Amino acid sequence: MAIKSYEEDSNVSTPIKRIRWATQRITGPNARRKRGSLLNRFHKKPGSMEKKRDSDGSHVDGIHDAADSSEDGDDTEDGRRRIFFNIPLPDDAKNDEGHPLANFGRNKIRTAKYTPLSFIPKNLWFQFHNIANIFQVFGNPLPALSSVPLIVILFLTAVKDAIEDWRRTMLDNELNNSPVHRLVDWNNVNTSEDDISLWRRIKKSTTRGIVWAFRLWKRKTRSKSKGGKGFAERALDEPPNSDAKRVSMVSRSSMQSVRNPMGEDGIQMTPVPSPQPGQGPSFEENSLRPPVGQRASNAFSHEDGNLLFETRNVESSAPNGAQGPSRHTAKVYGSLVDPFTQVPGKARFKKDYWKNVQVGDFVRIYNEDQIPADIVILSTSDPDGACYVETKNLDGETNLKVRQALHSGHEVRHAKDCERTEFIIESEEQHANLYQYSALAKWTQRDPRKPGEQGTAMAEPITINNLLLRGCSLRNTEWILGVVVFTGQETKIMLNAGITPSKRSRITRELNWNVVYNFVVLFLMCLVSGIVQGITWSQSQNSINYFEYGSVGGKASLDGFITFWAALILFQNLVPIALYISLEIIKLAQAFFIYSDTFMYYEKLDYPCTPKSWNISDDLGQIEYVFSDKTGTLTQNVMEFKKCTINSIPYGEAYTEAQAGMQRRQGVDVEVEGAKAKKQVAEDRVKMLQQLRKLHPNPYLHDEQLTFVAPDFVSDLEGTSGAEQQTANEDFMLALALCHTVITEKTPGDPPSIEFKAQSPDEAALVATARDCGFTVIGRTNEGIIINVLGEDREYMVLNTLEFNSSRKRMSAIVRVPDGRIFLYCKGADSVIYSRLKRGEQAQLRKSTAEHLEMFAREGLRTLCIARKELSEAEYQAWSKEHDIAAAAIVDRDGKLEKTSDAIERDLTLLGGTAIEDRLQDGVPDTISLLGDAGIKLWVLTGDKVETAINIGFSCNLLSNDMDLIVFKIEDEKEATAEAELNKHMASLNITGSDEELRAARKNHEPPGPTHALVIDGDSLKLLLQDQFRQKFLLLCKNCKAVLCCRVSPSQKAAVVHLVKYGLDVMTLSVGDGANDVAMIQEADVGVGIAGEEGRQAVMSSDYAIGQFRFLQRLILVHGRWSYRRLAETIANFFYKNIVWTFALFWYQIYNNFDVTYLFDPSYIVLVNLAFTSLPVIFMGILDQDVSDKVSLAVPQLYRRGIERKEWTQTKFWIYMADGVYQSVICFFMGYLLFARATFVTSNGLGVDDRPRMGVYIACAIIVVVNVYVLMNVYRWDWLILLLVLISILLIWFWTGVYTAVSSAAQFYKAAPQVYGQLTFWVLSLVMIAACLLPRFVAKSIQKIYLPRDIDIIREQVRLGKFDYLDQYEAYIPPKVSSAASSDVSQAAKPSAKESAPVAEDERPIYPPSIAATGTTRNPHSQTGSDGTDYTGHRLSLDYPGRPSFDRPRPSFDRMRCSLDRIRPSYEASNDFTSAALLTRMESSHSQQGQSQRPVHGSSSLR
Repeated sequence: MAIKSYEEDSNVSTPIKRIRWATQRITGPNARRKRGSLLNRFHKKPGSMEKKRDSDGSHVDGIHDAADSSEDGDDTEDGRRRIFFNIPLPDDAKNDEGHPLANFGRNKIRTAKYTPLSFIPKNLWFQFHNIANIFQVFGNPLPALSSVPLIVILFLTAVKDAIEDWRRTMLDNELNNSPVHRLVDWNNVNTSEDDISLWRRIKKSTTRGIVWAFRLWKRKTRSKSKGGKGFAERALDEPPNSDAKRVSMVSRSSMQSVRNPMGEDGIQMTPVPSPQPGQGPSFEENSLRPPVGQRASNAFSHEDGNLLFETRNVESSAPNGAQGPSRHTAKVYGSLVDPFTQVPGKARFKKDYWKNVQVGDFVRIYNEDQIPADIVILSTSDPDGACYVETKNLDGETNLKVRQALHSGHEVRHAKDCERTEFIIESEEQHANLYQYSALAKWTQRDPRKPGEQGTAMAEPITINNLLLRGCSLRNTEWILGVVVFTGQETKIMLNAGITPSKRSRITRELNWNVVYNFVVLFLMCLVSGIVQGITWSQSQNSINYFEYGSVGGKASLDGFITFWAALILFQNLVPIALYISLEIIKLAQAFFIYSDTFMYYEKLDYPCTPKSWNISDDLGQIEYVFSDKTGTLTQNVMEFKKCTINSIPYGEAYTEAQAGMQRRQGVDVEVEGAKAKKQVAEDRVKMLQQLRKLHPNPYLHDEQLTFVAPDFVSDLEGTSGAEQQTANEDFMLALALCHTVITEKTPGDPPSIEFKAQSPDEAALVATARDCGFTVIGRTNEGIIINVLGEDREYMVLNTLEFNSSRKRMSAIVRVPDGRIFLYCKGADSVIYSRLKRGEQAQLRKSTAEHLEMFAREGLRTLCIARKELSEAEYQAWSKEHDIAAAAIVDRDGKLEKTSDAIERDLTLLGGTAIEDRLQDGVPDTISLLGDAGIKLWVLTGDKVETAINIGFSCNLLSNDMDLIVFKIEDEKEATAEAELNKHMASLNITGSDEELRAARKNHEPPGPTHALVIDGDSLKLLLQDQFRQKFLLLCKNCKAVLCCRVSPSQKAAVVHLVKYGLDVMTLSVGDGANDVAMIQEADVGVGIAGEEGRQAVMSSDYAIGQFRFLQRLILVHGRWSYRRLAETIANFFYKNIVWTFALFWYQIYNNFDVTYLFDPSYIVLVNLAFTSLPVIFMGILDQDVSDKVSLAVPQLYRRGIERKEWTQTKFWIYMADGVYQSVICFFMGYLLFARATFVTSNGLGVDDRPRMGVYIACAIIVVVNVYVLMNVYRWDWLILLLVLISILLIWFWTGVYTAVSSAAQFYKAAPQVYGQLTFWVLSLVMIAACLLPRFVAKSIQKIYLPRDIDIIREQVRLGKFDYLDQYEAYIPPKVSSAASSDVSQAAKPSAKESAPVAEDERPIYPPSIAATGTTRNPHSQTGSDGTDYTGHRLSLDYPGRPSFDRPRPSFDRMRCSLDRIRPSYEASNDFTSAALLTRMESSHSQQGQSQRPVHGSSSLR
């Protein structure tokens, strides 16, 4: 590689050189004016379109993480795709007809399961997976009437499926027809004319016909009804209207209306036309020079395989007092535009549909628009080529990310420029990794001043920072212009998606086996009938020969065969076909109840709990594992700066949720303690605001936005504690104001306001606190950043920004201050910063700062360290050269940049630390505690860093002080290391990972004890999910109370769910709010999406959509438990009643040689499931309640039966079957014995001993028995269920009377008055009913009296009034005490006897700050060497090093230090937490001069 040298006499650095991952700066007022003047020459863009939804899912068969994706995307010649722009296709890229060989996919996507043509066959295919539906195709004596149940089942199910899929189809159409400005009237050589096949034409015609019919019907319906959408319609999952969308201060065009009328095709013309000839600067003057203000970066030419790096010298004056003129190196970039290309100038940007976008198209995207495909950015409205995107649909984060245009594409700004470009993009093949992309733009650079010369071949690398992914939204940028490289199913977001899964509940799946068992019984009954009938005909000496006119078959064997099939028709009710339609009705009603529950209605978004899948409500009652995202699901993703430590002095008043949670577990009265602390904070807030306004009348300080409450900080900033502390405070706040990548949005007004948009909400909180304290980031200029320091505007030149990433765990900004000095400001994880501090210095400061950060972390706050380093001009220039060389590398660019960045980030000086709170959603700790009491295990799967997830785990009570944290961080990523680490932790839990242990784990549903929790990152998880480690890792996690998987990809989330779901054979639920959660939502048995402020990806892919995490309480513990118990009881009773009816028919066959004669009238057989017995059992499944919703929440342990699947078991199935057989024997044989010895006649002498009238005796008794039996199994007897049972009983008597009153009843004519007039009928009915129900009554009585279940005890307590206190609550949320209602439920840990009763804080004794660890104080549960005392034995003293505070009695830091009795002992003893002792002992291993190897931070980093 040939690299030309720099100019050695350069004294002043080039401003704003950033490494590859750097966030681009926002421009200052000068650039805004230039941008405004440029935009004023063009038409304004239309108002931003309504935000569109991109529905995606993830079907995961394995783990497709970064490493796997990178392998898939290796730059092999076979895997590349070439895209040509205004260059004819070479011969090797064309077929014989001259068309492109490459066949790129369309940009149209479809997430729906059905099409108009495939709906009927595909839906029938899915429905006939219910094995009972197949059986219904057999005949019946009354075929028209018997086909009704099957038709109703298929029709209702099809309607439900059609409605669900129609929603998806409408949203797909909405997305595919979203507008985008696409370049037209030019030749895209990468695609040929669309050759529409005949099959596709048929499909399109069918779709158009159906859409036309639907619109016609909708038009007629709309003309009859007026008014807007109702509550139910709003709850459907279309994205919310964005009328009040965010508007950028520089985006005036976003508020303009569209002037151009719609064209004939209904697509609007572009609002930004190409400039006319003569407009703008001369191309020749700018073809090789970036626009004014454009910062230098990388462009490359390749000649003879060598990289040519070009530079030029530019003179400038030193900024703000630097001595004399200076020269700095400026790079020269090529341009994709060929200055000598003659073009017709017809190309224009036209508003088109997303579905028409093709690979190789030029597109222009405007502010607030979504990205329609994967696009390489050529240019943006920003002079620096930067743009900002929101990636919520990809990773769930609302923080803005920066993307950079190609340096060679800056001049491609208009349609005419697009025509004049000539270049090729060589791209890697598509893959699913969202964070990696590699391509190369190649072109021939020609000098416009030398038209006769040959051009120079040049190339520029394209990385993920130059790529906009489909589904992202453009923010804070007027427009971008780019070229499409991937479309439709080949885009990264769709590669992470999959076919929408078709979920069936567990009971439904198991039900097929019970139907098979009934089939077996039915087959045996038919087989017996056929054999006996065949034998009967084979006997010559039989009375049948005298009464029958020959057999149907003519011979015995054929007669038996025919009888077999006739019996199949007679006994077909044994297979519960009507059960399926009953279950559909029940599940539909349950879905409606869930939707109508006002306690799960989120008023802020006007969003109820919305069932998306109607058929899995019973699965909600069997959930054992809940997998949750963190950001936006457990937390609000709202960061608040609470505390800091500067020069050994802690500042800040706060009472955090984590602190309250820890005190509550210690028995402290958090109501009293919290009220006292909050009162103190309120008083200090008022005092601080007064001091701040006295110090500096800051117009950007708003009272309600102040989160950092520290009056003593303002006093020290005024100089109360001396000049040293005053200077330290100023330097600290200045570091917060300089070391960041935020975007400023200034809103004029009185008073004005400044809003900060950042890639991380932590960063925005830091800059906002600096603003509140008088160090306000006003904006950026072409030279740097403007900071208002206590009323004085200062301009700082930001030379480089080395941004945060997961491996660096820090970010830095190299800044030239106004006096000409150069400083590097660095912030990051405490262990990373401490390892880079200057050796041998600041010993006391490092010790005290570590102790303060430790205390902050105990309060659940996210901590960072702040440091800086002064650089000499020579030192910086030498490093800058190395940095630019690394930035120019094509191979291993990231590694080289990280190495050069690490070289400068050493020998730092510690300034202090910060503490930020990520607030939880309302009710999250209570919900997690409640789910834990119910026996549900919660795992957190998040893309956030480890330390953040751990802090949230403590805040939301997922982690406790008594737990030993098992932290997996396999640095070398070797299998041997992973196996050793895994075996070590398994040995500590006394497990080996054997198959026997796995079988035992599948049967054991008890939650593990609260002794261990496991934390693992994505890289380690990738290793442990390999086949040889999966089982051991699963068993290790099974024995941990909580599991946190951090830095995991969407596919890894799904892989973890898959592992638990099938490895332990348990029911799983996944909950998330972003598109990155779709994979695990679809993999779990039940997927729950949380409707956030923006984005509906998770909601559209979920089975249930809720507004807040806390609504899981009612969804699972109330509706889930009810649904599971109701369905289990309904199914058992359905099988029972069919057995009673069918076996009564079977017993009758004994006395007629099994000739399948009907005992009952055929109308009875048809109506028995349709009318006589259907209503009670259906309403049992809809309305039955064992206990109320409030009691269900007050005693969450009742949910355990669902986890253990005790409501529906095969034992229960066979018990009900046996009960049905017994009752059928009673009903038939008691009726038979009545007529066996005597005959009965009516008053006029007509006999009632014939078959139809005997059938009335038996049938009426069976219907009464069945309905009363169902009533006995119902827990809640109210007027409705009693009325339904009564109606069902009377219905058979009514039908018999009406049907037999007409002569068409034939032999059945007048049967009702003849039978009902007999005393024997009524006496026999009473005796049969009593004999049938007595065993069930006795069994239930014995069970409830002598063997009561949990629910029986609770119901008795309800009757005794022990839960009457719940009536005072509208929606009950149980307190944090465990109920003693269940004897077989593990109770929550009770306070130790040695813990004192709650007392007022001021009356508490001040205990020693630390206790030395001894061999006898070790926690017996600890596997990490921690002690078992109430204090951390390994800590150094927490003696307060700074000056005491006399302006208030108990500062927040003192209260926290003195009141905490138990402080995460086992966790701090590990090497994976920021303990004061650990940081104090840490040597500055990365501050040694000459260290060349790349550092490894994981060994001491905060996890």
